Amino acid sequence: MAIRFEDIKPKVGSRVVWDSRDDIFTPEAAQALRKQLEDRTVLVFPRLNLTDEEQLKITDLMGGKVKLTGQFNVQDTDENVYQVTLDKTINPQPEYVLGTYFYHMDGMPVDFPPPFATLLSARKVAPRGGQTDFANTCAAYAALSEEEKREIDGLRVIHSVKASMVPIQEAIPPEQYQKVIGIKGERDRPLVMVHAGGRKSMLLGTTADRIEGMPIPEGRALLTRLTEWSAQPEFSLRHDWQEGDFVIWENTSALHRAIPYDPDSGRMMHRTSLAGTESVAA
Repeated sequence: MAIRFEDIKPKVGSRVVWDSRDDIFTPEAAQALRKQLEDRTVLVFPRLNLTDEEQLKITDLMGGKVKLTGQFNVQDTDENVYQVTLDKTINPQPEYVLGTYFYHMDGMPVDFPPPFATLLSARKVAPRGGQTDFANTCAAYAALSEEEKREIDGLRVIHSVKASMVPIQEAIPPEQYQKVIGIKGERDRPLVMVHAGGRKSMLLGTTADRIEGMPIPEGRALLTRLTEWSAQPEFSLRHDWQEGDFVIWENTSALHRAIPYDPDSGRMMHRTSLAGTESVAA
């Protein structure tokens, strides 16, 4: 096979190895990558040094892109490429990037299927901090006791952008506060998502505000415990970025967060998103 995989940890993560760089940009490789994502959740391509055009090609080959953001932070050449940075000359509303310091999944509050996968390439890394932690909620769910599984199967969670901003709300400038924290709209999702092949993962993270039909303190405490369970070393890994690295993760099976870094470091990541095909809405 033109591309191969090496396990990073027993329950999460694969390193992608290739003979020729051209081998990555084929339908056969795209199919193999999707299958490996379902098995390993996170795929790492060390120093692949993609252009935006190449990243978009991989995204399209794997199933097609979806745009999650507005007009800010997107590339002039293609609005489907989102620039993840705290550089205020590029990002006039850094609060949403600051919110990624906490475990989350992309697109949970949107009114369409959340992305199947997120694709991220490192254009400039921070000299200190800026790593990304991943936590495999599929493996974490599988390791729960049968009693715990029965307790959470069938529960539904209310997700909102507002909830994801709560950890940093005191850092939001007063003139931006209502615009950032006052975002309306909520979406309910199953706490346990059943994927097409029958495997299950937990939809968690800072957008998860409360559990339907459960008192708020008890519901939020349960969500916190499940996030802590998923983030333990057995189910998680930390990627220490080098410039040119490219990482893909299955969004509805992987919590992720950035380790804080200097806003003036120039850290720049280019993100594309792979459209979801499984509806997890009500």
